[in-house]
Amino acid sequence: MRLVDCASVRAAALLAAILFGVAATSQSAQTEPRGRGVQSKDDGAQSDKAAQEMISAIVRVKMKAIAGARSNSSLGSTREGTGVVIDEQGHIVTIGYIVIEAESIEITTQDGRTLPANLVGYDHATGFGLLRSTVPLDVKPMPLGDPERLEVRDPVMVLPAGGREAASFAYVVSRRGFAGSWEYLLESAIFTSPPTLQWAGAALVDREGKLVGVGSLLVRDTVEPGSPMPGNMFVPVDILKPILSDLIARGRRAGAPRPWLGLATEAAQGRLFVTRVSPDSPAALAGVRPGDILLGVGAESVKTHEELYRKMWSMGPAGVDVPLRVLQGGDVRDLKVRSIDRFEYFKERPTY
Repeated sequence: MRLVDCASVRAAALLAAILFGVAATSQSAQTEPRGRGVQSKDDGAQSDKAAQEMISAIVRVKMKAIAGARSNSSLGSTREGTGVVIDEQGHIVTIGYIVIEAESIEITTQDGRTLPANLVGYDHATGFGLLRSTVPLDVKPMPLGDPERLEVRDPVMVLPAGGREAASFAYVVSRRGFAGSWEYLLESAIFTSPPTLQWAGAALVDREGKLVGVGSLLVRDTVEPGSPMPGNMFVPVDILKPILSDLIARGRRAGAPRPWLGLATEAAQGRLFVTRVSPDSPAALAGVRPGDILLGVGAESVKTHEELYRKMWSMGPAGVDVPLRVLQGGDVRDLKVRSIDRFEYFKERPTY
């Protein structure tokens, strides 16, 4: 058997050990001849140990938002999801919407300990949130993998909080850009199917047992927009690696922040319809209203989220005036929107 095949067998055994325990592999070892890629009892025990270590890096995250948090209207005042321990210092990566504007955060480990945690950093551009337990976790971190090596049809493991019973297999069905309605754009996201219903912060694990993505959304069209195939969207960890040290040191990425307006839009029939305007946001203060149609940024027309965001972000850092042309009722209006850093919009926990 070629070495690559042996590696695949070991990886498959590791993932199988997570889902089914080592009993099945050990039984196979007793009935199948050696030398044909079948695990021995010792191999099965090693796979089971590795699976236990991998599972131990998964924690449940529970958050209570501060009173009057801006995000409560869309995300709720209490939120729950998954986090993944990624280093020896106990840093935990999750999806940021679970923990933004937190009054308190607690994590629950696989051995049942519930511990307080602090929000270390958040990055709106990627969507990642970074936590750290207030006490040592004493678990083996999950190493960060290389999402660029994932190919369509590759098998992956989805690990939400909840142990082996919550784990599931999936397949990569596409690697493509993703534009969210909330001023959010990823150059390359990971789409998997079949879907898991525990996607928020869930670990996407490759055949080497490494973390390659963090769960963000349940989507209807994983293959391409408009082609129904339900599944999940994961944020790849390769875009976390360049900003991780900044998040740890300063709570956010280095460099000038992007302009943010506070718009949610929906693309339909070649137009961008405003579906929501965040209260007291730059867009609301400038007079943009739900039901408006965005026609352009200045004199340049926009028909998709990607066109809107790229034109808006190309105008300069947060604080720049963004000229929007909108259709309100039967009137075309030119509005000047003074953008802000999105961090300025979030409320902070009182320090007293």
